[in-house]
Amino acid sequence: MAEEQPLQGPEPYRSGFVALLGRPNAGKSTLVNRLVGQKVSIVSEKPQTTRRRVAGVVTSTTHQLVLLDIPGFQKPRDELTQRMQHTVNAVLKEIDAAVFLVAGDEQIGKGDAFIAGSAAQTGVPVIVAVNKADMLSPEQRARQLDKARGLGDFESAFVISALTGEGLAELRVALEALLPLGPRYFPGNEVTDQSEEDLIAELIREKALRVTEQDVPHAVSVEVLEMEEREGKDFIYIRAAVFVERSSQRPILLGEGGRRLKEIGSDARRDIEHLLGRRVYLDLVVQVKKHWRRNPGFLGRLGL
Repeated sequence: MAEEQPLQGPEPYRSGFVALLGRPNAGKSTLVNRLVGQKVSIVSEKPQTTRRRVAGVVTSTTHQLVLLDIPGFQKPRDELTQRMQHTVNAVLKEIDAAVFLVAGDEQIGKGDAFIAGSAAQTGVPVIVAVNKADMLSPEQRARQLDKARGLGDFESAFVISALTGEGLAELRVALEALLPLGPRYFPGNEVTDQSEEDLIAELIREKALRVTEQDVPHAVSVEVLEMEEREGKDFIYIRAAVFVERSSQRPILLGEGGRRLKEIGSDARRDIEHLLGRRVYLDLVVQVKKHWRRNPGFLGRLGL
């Protein structure tokens, strides 16, 4: 990334990269979106939703906090999961701090202990945060926080709600205190490192994940094929392909009479219009790309 000169101000400028770590459904993507103030990372209850490193940028006159939403720890089974784990390994070598997020409404167990150990191995300061405070009684908050603290030697510990914003002001202050002196890595008006096409593809995939079950979500990928303003039209035309791995998965995405695909498109279009600030005509097609998760060339095309 190209470095910029620090903003001029009475205090030295601080900036750095902070990884979000935690089990599936801990709320990592929701936390990034909340701190950034807009959606930069898709949210789903399905495991392996996050496939690449997504940067959410929070800039002030004294700090720039680059939050990294990354894939979960993988046991590589194919080219895709190998690349996801490589992303995790690479990110953990470049960060200045980490937030270890624990789901307050779930039992703290071996998976959390493994992630806490991996966070400790980075050698950077780690903050532990018990998320979903909005779902917990005062007794549950205290119990989960005590268990979370017992997983490692953490810089500090918080109980937060990424959904409502509770505790996030204090968390952000604690994170900014850990940042080293440094430049702005992103212009002040940028909130992510993703292109519009990448964001649009992810928003479409988010809606597909929401309406599919079993093995289908893992087999779905999305690519924006065309995006342009049509002459004389007051909308942006976007054509995108939703890929699956097997012919039997295509009718699941389409639904009876194409209803499910229309639902995906309708839901995605609303988010895309909010992102672009323009009316959008979204043209979706479902295509079969056999074994795409094992195909290095195709994965590279998707930016994975």
